[in-house]
Amino acid sequence: MSKISAIVPISDLRQDAASVLERLRRTREPLVITQRGRATAVMVSFEEYQRSEHDHELLRLLARGDREVAAGKGFNLDDVMAEADRLLAK
Repeated sequence: MSKISAIVPISDLRQDAASVLERLRRTREPLVITQRGRATAVMVSFEEYQRSEHDHELLRLLARGDREVAAGKGFNLDDVMAEADRLLAK
C-alpha cells in the first residue's frame, strides 16, 4: 500500500473544499478524510482514480488469462506474438 501523505479532517473539507481539491490536483497524492479523529474515506484526484481503475482492469484481465491457461484454454505465446505482429504491421 502506498504511503498516505495527508490527513484532512472533515471540518477542514467542509470549510475549504476548493483548497482541498486544488491540493489533490497539485500533489496527485491521496488524502485521508477523518471524522471524529478516525479515517472514514480516501479522496483522490479524478486522474488518479482513472489510472487506478485502468490498472485494476489490467490485473483482472491478467487473472482471467491465468485461469484460462490453467484450464488449458489459453493461447500459445508464439501464436499471440505472431497475431500482435500482424496487427501492428497494418
